[in-house]
Amino acid sequence: MNIGEIARRAGVSRSTVSYALSGKRPVSDDTRRKIQQVIDELGYRPNASARALANGRTSTIGLVFPPAGNHYTGMQLDFIGSVVEAAAAHDYDVLLSPSGVDSDRSFQRLLGERRVDGAILMEIRLQDDRAEHLTALDFPFVAIGRTGHPDGEWWVGLDHTALVEACVHHLADLGHSRVAFVNRPEPLLRAGYESAHRGLDGFTKAAAERGLTVRTYCCGDDAASGQTCVERILHDDPATTALVTLNEAALGGLYRGLAQADRHVPRDFSVTGVVASRWAETVTPRLTAADVPAEEMGRRAVDLLVERLDQPAGPPRHHLLAPPISLRASTGPAGTGTAP
Repeated sequence: MNIGEIARRAGVSRSTVSYALSGKRPVSDDTRRKIQQVIDELGYRPNASARALANGRTSTIGLVFPPAGNHYTGMQLDFIGSVVEAAAAHDYDVLLSPSGVDSDRSFQRLLGERRVDGAILMEIRLQDDRAEHLTALDFPFVAIGRTGHPDGEWWVGLDHTALVEACVHHLADLGHSRVAFVNRPEPLLRAGYESAHRGLDGFTKAAAERGLTVRTYCCGDDAASGQTCVERILHDDPATTALVTLNEAALGGLYRGLAQADRHVPRDFSVTGVVASRWAETVTPRLTAADVPAEEMGRRAVDLLVERLDQPAGPPRHHLLAPPISLRASTGPAGTGTAP
């Protein structure tokens, strides 16, 4: 079934049917009702590709989201789900492009073939060639995260610096003086991943302000790496009594490593960090943490992108979020730092 058949049955021209569907030109109410009646009877659904050619829009946004490692973490999947749900509320579909750099073929197809109206970039780096490439092309996009020079860009970010600082100050207020920082994997830090760098900056700054003795560690995104990391922490400084982490994928392993070392949480050792709330709630004891609002960030990113598509000449906008620390059960006054 096509526009020509609808026009024949409704007794109007093909162009009139096209105008009624696209809204590009006014059509009388009687004519519109007549066309709609035929459409309803035939169950017609306009072809998405043809509609895109007609109005220059695909009603699809791209989610450019390379996995940071060899798998997606729970937090990353939360972001993907939130973007899909928010896009659907705006009547947009989502095309996932697991591509990293601007030489990636998937990324190039997304742009060169104009498969999407705009894009959301995730796993942002301080120097991000994807953002630079899209800016040079004047292609509408919104980043979840901030580059090193976010002025003039559209983005939704989490203030990792301030959040990690708040975690450190919370531990210092509890009397902890020897604290470890468990970051994301070393390859991500070398690659300039924004959250890893800004979190490390916050940890270093707050530790210096409070005069703490600290060590920093990179950790793989899995439980086994978390357990190994705890072994390293306690080997390097057995008097360590607390840690701050950005690595939710390693969280279960961090807890397991402490248990195997006979460090009771929080009596002997406190754990805190920046993770999604549903992951903070799954460990025992529940994690005191700055909860990552993945759903809100995904929704805001989609809202900004739709706004940018509807108002191409509008000034760049952004949201920087800094949720408070949710006090749960994994932190307490500093203990002896040694096994009982």
